[in-house]
Amino acid sequence: MSIKSYLKNLLNQPRQLLSELQQLDQQQFQTAMKYLFNSKKEHLEIGNIILDWGKTRERIFQSPGVNRTLFLVTLDKCFLALSALDCVDILSQVLRVSAVNYLQPDVIGSLPNLLLEDAFRNLSSLFKDLYDRTSASTQRALYGWMNIYLYKTEFNESTSWVSAESLWILGRYMVHLPLEEILKISLNEIRLFLSYDNATKQLDTVYDITPELAQALLERINSSGFDMRNTSTIYRLGLLVCFYDDLEQMDAAVARALLHQMIKCNQLRGFQAEVHELKSQLLSIAMQNQTLNDTLGSLSDAVVGLTSSQLESLSPEAVHNAVATLNQVSGWAKSQVMILSSKYLSYEKVLSFYNVSQMGALVTGIGTWSLHSMSPRELAQMIRGTTSQYLSDLSPAQQQGILRKIAASGDFSSSVKDIQGAFFKEVSLSGLWKQTGYNSAILKEKELRSSQALYLYELLSKENYLVDLLSTGQLVKGVTCQLFESMDTDLFLNSFKFFENNLHLLSPYQVNCLAWKFWKVSNASIPPFLLLNFSNHLFSPKSTDDSNKCSIADEYDVDLLGNLICHLPPAFLHGRMSLKAMAAALHQFKLCQQLSIGYTTMVMLVVRPSLFILSFLLKFPDTILQIAKTIGPVSSAEELLSAVFETVSNSTGSILLSLSRAGQYCPGGLSPSSNEIIKLGEANVFWSVQELKCMDPGTFDKNVELLGGVSGFNSSQLTALKEKAKQVWGLLPDWRSYQIISLGRIALALTAQEITELDLRSIDTVSALSQQPGWTLTQARAILQGFLDDSGQTISTLKSFDLVGLGAVLCALNSTEITSIRTAEFSAAVARIGLLFCSTPVLRQFKKMTESVFGAATSWNGSVLQEIGTIAGNKDELKAFDKSLMPYFQPSAVRHIPPEIFQALSPEQIANLGPENAAMVTGWQREHLDAAQLQSLGLALDGARSSSPGTQSTAGSPQEEQSPAPGGEWSPACSCLGEGHTPAGCEVSQHAPGSALSSEGALQ
Repeated sequence: MSIKSYLKNLLNQPRQLLSELQQLDQQQFQTAMKYLFNSKKEHLEIGNIILDWGKTRERIFQSPGVNRTLFLVTLDKCFLALSALDCVDILSQVLRVSAVNYLQPDVIGSLPNLLLEDAFRNLSSLFKDLYDRTSASTQRALYGWMNIYLYKTEFNESTSWVSAESLWILGRYMVHLPLEEILKISLNEIRLFLSYDNATKQLDTVYDITPELAQALLERINSSGFDMRNTSTIYRLGLLVCFYDDLEQMDAAVARALLHQMIKCNQLRGFQAEVHELKSQLLSIAMQNQTLNDTLGSLSDAVVGLTSSQLESLSPEAVHNAVATLNQVSGWAKSQVMILSSKYLSYEKVLSFYNVSQMGALVTGIGTWSLHSMSPRELAQMIRGTTSQYLSDLSPAQQQGILRKIAASGDFSSSVKDIQGAFFKEVSLSGLWKQTGYNSAILKEKELRSSQALYLYELLSKENYLVDLLSTGQLVKGVTCQLFESMDTDLFLNSFKFFENNLHLLSPYQVNCLAWKFWKVSNASIPPFLLLNFSNHLFSPKSTDDSNKCSIADEYDVDLLGNLICHLPPAFLHGRMSLKAMAAALHQFKLCQQLSIGYTTMVMLVVRPSLFILSFLLKFPDTILQIAKTIGPVSSAEELLSAVFETVSNSTGSILLSLSRAGQYCPGGLSPSSNEIIKLGEANVFWSVQELKCMDPGTFDKNVELLGGVSGFNSSQLTALKEKAKQVWGLLPDWRSYQIISLGRIALALTAQEITELDLRSIDTVSALSQQPGWTLTQARAILQGFLDDSGQTISTLKSFDLVGLGAVLCALNSTEITSIRTAEFSAAVARIGLLFCSTPVLRQFKKMTESVFGAATSWNGSVLQEIGTIAGNKDELKAFDKSLMPYFQPSAVRHIPPEIFQALSPEQIANLGPENAAMVTGWQREHLDAAQLQSLGLALDGARSSSPGTQSTAGSPQEEQSPAPGGEWSPACSCLGEGHTPAGCEVSQHAPGSALSSEGALQ
């Protein structure tokens, strides 16, 4: 075997590499480490063999399995063969380029415990840098290792071993000190620690400290002689201020100083309800003997805790004077921003670019009509100025209001180049068609929808090099599978890095085509992120007996899988992962951006949710609540939410008899408090209807937006909350726009008659209502009619921003009304309308309108299909569409193709749907398909390359096929875990890869 082959095999087999390195003697080990970590040579000469050492080292440090091996062998041999400082440096290099997954408690037990001071400080400094990349159990284990060096035996039982110096060395690991140890720290040492200049910086980073530890530290600081009411001391406390508990006889100036420091408290990992309560108490103190108008600018971000009625009481002048503070505050509710914006602008009298530029985050409270009333020149300045960072936070209606005014000015070509970020996604496809002068450079700071990217890529590819287009990032969304296939090998491999770096921007269909192209032209191992396209059958339990060899045996297999583990079939993980591998996999799972319900259920089965609840809920209710929120609609989520509710409500049960809760009882239950509502989040669903009815009016008014955001309330609970709104706000005609918007899902309980009583003249009010999924057709019609009547408009006078704001309410239009929409306004809003799930008759009428914009349906291309979304699925002409266009239907459109139209599609058309679209096919649609169509659907679902001549899509699937093996399967040589084209006895099937009104949400 050649040296090159030997090295390649070792890199592919990290377990073998570990064995080889462990057998080296000290001299050999020193030489190996020297070349790995200190050599600057790009090439290595061994006799007459020249190795590309630069690329070899790069591959070594990019391989998780090899990194684990280097880490383990360094622990095992390095401290015996090299100086401690050199070994610490090697460990540092290995850990900094890795995912740190293998730095687990059992491995930490192997860390050296006899280091000299310099080496210990260097290594502990490294661990402090890696703090956020490690798990809580690893952090506790590292604290234990550091404790070995820091613990001093000369201290007696009444005095802690913890010194000022040890606190500095521990850094963020100080949060793992036992409570009883903190209470014994010498007052001199505490005084010395806090006097140190970097103490504040250190305390600013203890994001995971608990209230008990923080208050123990505050008590020792207070006892050590520091004046806790002194501004300088308050500044030094860092995040400890979030748990300040000595409020007796505090004056307003101290309260304001504390509030100013508490801006940083939103960085805490949990305990936000307690922070909110403390801010509320300090707010009351800060306003003692002063009016809110006088103190507004000095209340820091605690102003977010002001109720709507308090904000309404402010004078326009007070808001104007405090705008420099208000515009920097985050966490505003929509209703609060609307009130403050209205106050500020009523003082300024004129809405100008200068005034808007002073508003910062408050700009989102400006009404759509007000924005549309600004001059095109000032709106263009707004797009280019500092306010542009907030434009993506505007509602779709507000964004469309700006775009429409600029487009109508005739200067859209120059302005469109200045639109940056996500705001650009609101520019219509028809609007892009009308402009000229595009180049790759102006697209680099813009986010694109797929329809925009497909059009712009095709347009620019005529005059630009591929590398220039791909370097924009977003334009990769416009690369068709036909282009992948047409690339020669060198061009594809040289461009591959662009696709790898922008994988998150590619559709599943594009990734599927990318995977097949890579398989076809590259001799290299298939990267795990592409292997995903083959995973369903690489790991399918239904494969041959040889596939039983495919299992995840240990941490090295987990390393090799990387993020692919997030997508493997749950049954495979449950049945073929060893306990040893599961321990490593649980840490890898944390890196998964989105987990399937099946996966989550599997993990919950493995780790036993009851153990989580019993062991950790009392201590970490915020953490458990967050887990429950991310699990989704599975039984475990409900169990966790219920447990959180019981814990939070019981934690206040012991004081229910106290005067603080007197008068809050109601028949059959308790009245929810603000603190409980904030702490519970989604778990508020467990309040009974009677308890919600008993809620204090002030509590409702203060928390209405939070309650309106709870997705699990049933109709009875929503009705109880609606009635509470009536009790608090009075008669329906008197409700203000910001109050209606703040209702969120509670508005769904309004009857059609009640909706007609509301003031719906503002498109912003209607826009907020339309974004709530679940309106009945009767309710939607009432909203539509209410808007038309109150605003004095007719369907024919609606602007594009009105159409966008109406959203799902448009589903209540009849055919005659749809035909009266002006074509120009419809074309600007069609991408948003294409997100709606309207009835088939309504979508068919929208389709006729769409033809007036984009021409006859038979002439539509991929970019148009992507633009119009669900509208595309309701065409009798569907069967006449070229099969190459099938992947370009939006998934939501496929789901809404009527079965009688879907069954008319040919097997070739269905086979070319692509995996994402095929996954959207409903059971109702399937029932109408014949055997050949169902077989084609299976091929599309798995991202297969069809094997019949002539069935290949000109838009994308690869043109050349593997020869089918007997039984319809082919067997490309692969290993179970995807180490390239090395045979490993793992078969791969031919299918190798992967009543209410509502809208889809964000433009894609």
